[in-house]
Amino acid sequence: MMTTDTQRPRPGAAILRTALRRNIGAMIAGTVLMGLYQAAETAFPIALGLIVEHTMQDRSLGSLGVSIGSLAVIITTVSLSWRFGMRVLQKANTTEAHRWRVQVAACGLQPVARDDVDGLKSGEILTIATEDADQTADIIEVVPLLVSSLVAVVVAAVALSLADIRLGLLVIVGTVGILSILAVMSKRIGSSTQEQQAKVARAGAKVADLIIGLRPLHGFGGNHAAFGSYRRVSTDAKRQAITVARVNGAYAGTALALNAVLAAAVSLTAGWLAFEGRISIGELVMAVGLAQFIMEPLKMFSEMPKYVMIARASAERMALVLSAPPVTVPGPERPAPGGDLEVDGVRHGTLRGLKFTVAAGEFVAIAPYQPRAAADLVAVLAVNAAPPAYEGVVRLGGQELADLSVEAVREHMLVNPYDAEIFGGTLRTNIDPSGSSRTLPEAVEASMLTDVVALHRDGLDYAVRDRGANLSGGQRQRLSLARALAADTDVLVLHNPTTAVDAVTEQLIARNIAKLRRGRTTLVITSSPALLDAADRVLVLDEGVITAEDTHRNLLAGDEEYCLAVAR
Repeated sequence: MMTTDTQRPRPGAAILRTALRRNIGAMIAGTVLMGLYQAAETAFPIALGLIVEHTMQDRSLGSLGVSIGSLAVIITTVSLSWRFGMRVLQKANTTEAHRWRVQVAACGLQPVARDDVDGLKSGEILTIATEDADQTADIIEVVPLLVSSLVAVVVAAVALSLADIRLGLLVIVGTVGILSILAVMSKRIGSSTQEQQAKVARAGAKVADLIIGLRPLHGFGGNHAAFGSYRRVSTDAKRQAITVARVNGAYAGTALALNAVLAAAVSLTAGWLAFEGRISIGELVMAVGLAQFIMEPLKMFSEMPKYVMIARASAERMALVLSAPPVTVPGPERPAPGGDLEVDGVRHGTLRGLKFTVAAGEFVAIAPYQPRAAADLVAVLAVNAAPPAYEGVVRLGGQELADLSVEAVREHMLVNPYDAEIFGGTLRTNIDPSGSSRTLPEAVEASMLTDVVALHRDGLDYAVRDRGANLSGGQRQRLSLARALAADTDVLVLHNPTTAVDAVTEQLIARNIAKLRRGRTTLVITSSPALLDAADRVLVLDEGVITAEDTHRNLLAGDEEYCLAVAR
């Protein structure tokens, strides 16, 4: 992963400003309530000092009753303001974290609209969309708590100044000194935390890679080497986590020690002033009480810079994804329904001016002699390679892809890759995720998934494990094909949809696809004789261009190279 800041701007500060601006109302309400909480809590020792002062002077039950009532009001204010203040802030925090998670996920789901995102892998983006989003949203709580802690310090300083100006100045000077020291230490926390987050994300990405390739790794005995690689990455993350823990521990210990020193200094100074007769006993009680109570807001106040640095580090990592410039700006047009598909002079990867047309309602097969050329064509049609990334034009329903939004393209044309993902859930939710398909039974039958459904008592509601771990390779492929057919899009592109099924099943699937998709535009990129024979015509893709075009049987009879390439 690239770590330099010279490649593109990473406005982490702008993300924090956006979070603050969107929640200004909740933050104002939370700040008022938390400020009231801190003021009431700080008023408690002040009230105790006044009670001691006036009770010793008046020595009346009436004064004692008023004092007790005042304390009850203060305690009630402390309880309710904290409860409702934190409710407001945590709701805003949770909502904002959700917004950022959705925004990062949206970027991950629209790869065409983003560059390579500095080489981040899916596991790293997952960490950014979860942990970093949560830590960035924490800024919504940090600012109100910072302000409310400042209120407590100011109230305490003013109250102590009324008793003796030296006590108030001691609190102010001590607070400034503590924050100055901790501000320097918090910078180290920010840089260490950012490095830790990056290493944890790399470990997560490595786990994702291992899960995807676990079966092949077991197949050729490479699992031990792969696990060793993960262990090294995980060890780096562990060491960095220990470093961060040490820095955080040093920060917390220093903050606690400095706060205790300030509290002790206030108490000792107040005791000395009382001994000298410059403050009364009530003022002494107030000063000592404030010295104890002020430690909590001081502790909170001194911890805020650390959380600000953590939030900023997380925002910088989110900016890796969110601020990546778009590769292309999608157009506003929409393709005509039921339209044709035209590839005109496309040069991308191994493709060398590829040109062909699939008419509306036609079933066409492409027989690629080189697998890489098939993958490059699928990338172009799936808009994983945006129009600026290749030469030539692709038209869908008469409209160029560059003039269409990604949503419009995918609504009218579905490109189903040979390695389509299987999700945890049921057979039904994998075939019809939205629950709106009108052709689900037909798709199940056409893909020959009926035996899998009949095999289990739950039928379509049979539970599927993550990545289809409880299904065979052929079952997973047929499930993916059923999902593509159930979508019932105007244009369907299938890439090697039957490589994991037996020859008899393949023959049945080929006939079923041709029957179910009759009158709908269908393009199959395959070397399967059954699918090639079911197509209206076959295009031979060799060295990045179309070199022959005819029916499968005519090509078999007259093209020896084609016969060798597709015969099994």
